[in-house]
Amino acid sequence: MKAVQIMSFGAADVLRVNDVDRPAPGAGEVLVAVEASSVNGHDVIVRAGGLKMVSGRRFPIGAGLDFAGTVAATGADVADFRTGDRVWGMVHPRQRHSVAGAAEYVVVSATRVSHTPADLSSVEAAALVVAGATALIALRDSVALKGGERVLVRGAAGGVGTAAVQLAHAMGGQVTALARDRHAKVLTDLGAEEVLDYGSTTSDQIGPFDVIVDTVGSELHCYRGRLTKNGRMVTVGLSPSSLAAIAASSVHGSRRIRTFSANPETPVLRDVAGLVRSGALRPVVDSVYPLVDIAAAHEAFERGGVVGKHVVTVGE
Repeated sequence: MKAVQIMSFGAADVLRVNDVDRPAPGAGEVLVAVEASSVNGHDVIVRAGGLKMVSGRRFPIGAGLDFAGTVAATGADVADFRTGDRVWGMVHPRQRHSVAGAAEYVVVSATRVSHTPADLSSVEAAALVVAGATALIALRDSVALKGGERVLVRGAAGGVGTAAVQLAHAMGGQVTALARDRHAKVLTDLGAEEVLDYGSTTSDQIGPFDVIVDTVGSELHCYRGRLTKNGRMVTVGLSPSSLAAIAASSVHGSRRIRTFSANPETPVLRDVAGLVRSGALRPVVDSVYPLVDIAAAHEAFERGGVVGKHVVTVGE
């Protein structure tokens, strides 16, 4: 089978589409015939060598955090899935993989997949696995958004950002989106009441906000200063500087900067599917690439300026 693998740490040209042995599921596992995978920040950081403690230094390393496709086979003790079921899910982000989501087949624990919403194509599903789960965990579990609260989504045009705008609106938040001005119409259609151009808007010109969802990871202390007395902030934009800001903010109690590593299992994926079925959440796809062009998809991700997700299709 074909699988995208990282052959050394570096720029997008270290990615190769290699011929590898098709894996077989063990007890409690499912084999998924992958139809689509998306490009996430995690994928780019692993490829560049920023997560060596997780990925290790032994090559090749599998590329692709998430996937959508159909169950090709199940191992022993798998009761909830059958061959032919449409599923979505993700590999474990804190484990090493020689084959991951950007491959024709991937084996994962049955606890890491869920049935795909019937109305979504595999491309649309792949665009929502990480983005939808991350936004849901951020708003529901990390900052516990309440109806009527003022919400700032920073980096609102990206994959997590577009999902966060939709979910914050569905949860009753008054949403301000910070993004490029040219993305204003899309973000308004997704539920933002106000869209501010990040190129001409500084942190001291806005707020205060009850909740801030940050996907960028820079200037965190400046934005934390725009919280209300009981405000909460969460960032998913992790870097050495953001980790330092997170640690320094611990003295501020409820107004500290929260973070988490999105690692959704079946219950969270089911919740995301329910939000799709209810109409509260829909995928936003910026562009679609064939598997052989995954390096170009990574390069496009790193250039930025997109609305939604870059998705890679697998197979015909």
